Amino acid sequence: MDPIVKQAYEAAKALYAQHGIDTDDVLRKLETIKVSMHCWQGDDVKGFLNADQELTGGISVTGQYPGAARTPEELRSDLEKAFALIPGKHKVNLHAIYTDTDEKVELDQLEPRHYERWVTWAKEQGLGLDFNPTCFSHEKSSDGFTLSHPDEDIRQFWIDHCKASRRIGAYFGEQLGQTCVTNVWVPDGFKDNPVDRMTPRKRLKASLDEVFAEPLDPSYNLDAVESKLFGLGSEAYVVGSHEFYMGYGLQNNKLICLDAGHFHPTEVISNKLSSLALFTSGILLHVSRPMRWDSDHVVIMDDELIEIGRELVRHDLLGTTHIGLDFFDASINRVAAWVVGTRNTIKALLRAMLEPVETLKKLELEGDYTSRLALTEEFKSYPFGAIWDYYCEAQGVPVREQWIAEVKEYEQNVLLQRG
Repeated sequence: MDPIVKQAYEAAKALYAQHGIDTDDVLRKLETIKVSMHCWQGDDVKGFLNADQELTGGISVTGQYPGAARTPEELRSDLEKAFALIPGKHKVNLHAIYTDTDEKVELDQLEPRHYERWVTWAKEQGLGLDFNPTCFSHEKSSDGFTLSHPDEDIRQFWIDHCKASRRIGAYFGEQLGQTCVTNVWVPDGFKDNPVDRMTPRKRLKASLDEVFAEPLDPSYNLDAVESKLFGLGSEAYVVGSHEFYMGYGLQNNKLICLDAGHFHPTEVISNKLSSLALFTSGILLHVSRPMRWDSDHVVIMDDELIEIGRELVRHDLLGTTHIGLDFFDASINRVAAWVVGTRNTIKALLRAMLEPVETLKKLELEGDYTSRLALTEEFKSYPFGAIWDYYCEAQGVPVREQWIAEVKEYEQNVLLQRG
């Protein structure tokens, strides 16, 4: 242990102890939290099933930074490098298009065997896997509709794909001993004002009912549904709105996914957590950073990330909330993007755990809003960074900005050699 890091930790530990906060206990709790790191940051959402297919579904990745993964082996290598710079043991979130198979297979015919190499790798790395059907970048989604498509044959294709995805998720959970969250998001919607908003939603509801009809062991697979306000090509109307999926999730006991970029520009998901948690058995988060729209920028330590961490900690929601990341940036080093976003997400949780929550709640209940405000503000400058540095050191990952040099070396030796 670096003596400077150790000394700073001991001093910070004493300060927090004055408020009844046991930093050793906090770090033990932090170590149990798993963040699901999204694979699609590593290759700009191309995947390996139909890698030449144009990216559609209102998704846009900008930038030409060299070194994007071209094969499952390269993507796993990049993921390993990122995880080596992030404290804790976590999960990888796969989309269906990230198959690792020598077979030519269609989306509706996917089976667990097409992901066996991913499972073998995850076992070796001690990681869990989450999953998502890929209802975009396909000829059968070219008009912007999938599970709510008016054509019965096309709609059935996507229903069968989502069914197959759930079975793959259950396979992941069974093989890895970590519950897989299989999240359904579809891009369905209209670019301009529709006349009939109800009928597509009736079709979507019926499709989802069929998708979820097969009972699966919830210890292996948990289903989630994800809403969106708008997308490129669906600016006027999205079939799967927040209200639609909140109603469907509550009625059918599905996890409701809250994506930080899927709401109005001034709307935040942190304020939704305490309400939704009262009526659900669990929540799925997609932690992202919208900039004026759902632009999926790399997660930084901004006010909303801090508030998300606080809400999860203050209301004891970590045990029932599944935390995943969802951003993609091709203008910077892709491994660095993973590291920045994931480390910041964990840091936000640590900051929240290092607040005197019970004291603040007591002050609030007593109506002492002056002390509540003053103490909250003072804790913003408490030395949480010293606790973070110690945690990283204890976990065997670089402290502070030391990880940047490792990413740059990996870039020179690996990423730039890809051409």
